[in-house]
Amino acid sequence: MTKFFKNLWHGLDLTRRIFLNFLFFLLLIMLFSAITSSPDIPKIEKHSALVLAPHGYIVEQLTYIDPIDQAIKEASDSQDAPETLLYDLIDAIKYAKDDNKITVLVISTKGLWGAGVTKLQDLTAAIKDFKESGKKVIVYDDNYSQAQFYLASVADEVYMNTDGGVFLLGMARYRTYYKSFLDKFDVTVNVFKVGKYKSAIEPFIRDDMSEAAREANLLWLGELWDDFKQDLSDNLQIENSKINEYIDNFKDNLISYKGDSAKLAVDYGLVDKLMSRIEFREYMMDLVGADEDNKSFKQINHANYLRVKKSNYDYLDPYSNKVAVVTAKGNILDGEHKEGNIGGDTVSRLIRRARLDETVGAIVLRVDSGGGSAFASEVIRKELVKAQEDGIKVVVSMGDVAASGGYWISATADEIWAKPSTITGSIGIFGMIPTFDKLMNKYGIHRDGVGTTPYANPVDVGMPISADVAEIIQTEIDSGYQKFLELVAKGRNMTTEQVNEIAQGRVWSGSQGHKLGLVDNLGSLNDAIKSAAALAEFEEDKYDIWNVKRELSEKELFLRDLLNTSEVTETLKSSADRKPSLADKALNDVTQSLKTLNMWNDPNHIYSNCLCEVTY
Repeated sequence: MTKFFKNLWHGLDLTRRIFLNFLFFLLLIMLFSAITSSPDIPKIEKHSALVLAPHGYIVEQLTYIDPIDQAIKEASDSQDAPETLLYDLIDAIKYAKDDNKITVLVISTKGLWGAGVTKLQDLTAAIKDFKESGKKVIVYDDNYSQAQFYLASVADEVYMNTDGGVFLLGMARYRTYYKSFLDKFDVTVNVFKVGKYKSAIEPFIRDDMSEAAREANLLWLGELWDDFKQDLSDNLQIENSKINEYIDNFKDNLISYKGDSAKLAVDYGLVDKLMSRIEFREYMMDLVGADEDNKSFKQINHANYLRVKKSNYDYLDPYSNKVAVVTAKGNILDGEHKEGNIGGDTVSRLIRRARLDETVGAIVLRVDSGGGSAFASEVIRKELVKAQEDGIKVVVSMGDVAASGGYWISATADEIWAKPSTITGSIGIFGMIPTFDKLMNKYGIHRDGVGTTPYANPVDVGMPISADVAEIIQTEIDSGYQKFLELVAKGRNMTTEQVNEIAQGRVWSGSQGHKLGLVDNLGSLNDAIKSAAALAEFEEDKYDIWNVKRELSEKELFLRDLLNTSEVTETLKSSADRKPSLADKALNDVTQSLKTLNMWNDPNHIYSNCLCEVTY
């Protein structure tokens, strides 16, 4: 028997060595290939179409994905919800406007999963600017969801499959409530909060939405929806009443059209013409010519186009005046975190880099966040205050959401810019600590012990929180809320009483926030950058924009260059760009919910988060 196990061990050891050697030689081959091969640079043929085909969600900043994890997911055909960077799309449009080789912009929305309204507005603004060149904008899809049609509405020609439809369903805010579920498992959720409208913690203490939350949500959702419909009306140049009629009477109209949603969309002026995929391809081949294979039209997608037009290495004159742009996107977490979340220490370091650069006269903080850790939010805000004390102007540009902690880091800036459809405010904080003492006791598990003071073991998930500790935590929450009021009052030149009237954790739209004094100006990121340059007293167009980014480690750079070997397929030829299925959306919702649990890392258990992001 001993000999058997010895032989088994030697066999396993030999297998391990062979496997490790195989991996080693595989990495050597990949490294040699990466060093010796030069990637093919795409060619732009004359009279080509630039294909704008966002895939997945349009985002402010791409979520960092470890290159090895990405390679494994690609190999197993299992990936997270895809993302397309907003500014890649905008840059491609900007370059194409003055490019003589690009004669038409073609938009394919079939791979678009969703986007916030402000991102869609920024993108359509860039498309409108492109149209000033006299070049045509054409869009085609099998059918259009709400976000997809918003993007399509700005085109000169809107085409759709004969079996398609345009589905404008409205804007909603639904959440899952867990109180009864938690009660079944004897989980005690200890909640400490300030603010009548601070509803982020409601799912853990209720089974339905409170009336206060319902009232506030309907107000800002209604305003965003009205703006959305007005934008469609302006883009399509049809009466707003007709848009409302199409939406409000959709069921009855669809019945009268015997289920022909495609013809319904055409008759209401939402779509210009119905075409099959084959007909659209032939139409485009007649318009710009056929490609080398004579299978489709001459085209280049935006990713390959940027490879030609934009250098991989952004050069900045080391002596020029600069406006530094720092992006804060995601949940605000304590400590160091990579792109996709806002690490308090990470973003503070980016601000510090800009602050210590003598050529920087202004910092623009681009915020796209519903908040998170109150402690990390204050770490970021103090770094911005230090920049102001050093004579650097600080301007905030709000994206889709800049609420709760997202507003905390913004409040004391020299100027705050937002879009009318930005979600902001939600000035309030809370603490939440679950305990499992009832559940443990139910199954005969008990915790007990001693401490030198009543507070030596203040929070123990296996024991109930004492009345004294609960009072201490609530006192800290009250103090934190008062601090929030005071810093907003100081930054916005208001009294704490005035701020308290519009605070209480209530969410506002950007236009409402502007009327209430929470926002100084309504406009885009570019507007904020221009204003920051003016505040820094830079001459117009005599400054550079420095996008301050986290520096990748040597390991990250090596793995990125080694494993980034995939080519981007021409979008209209690829089956990868597809509409998300219900399973895709459900899986993404679950994934995002699980990721949200990671944000509860504030050292003081105090949070400022609205959990109010809305994607269309």
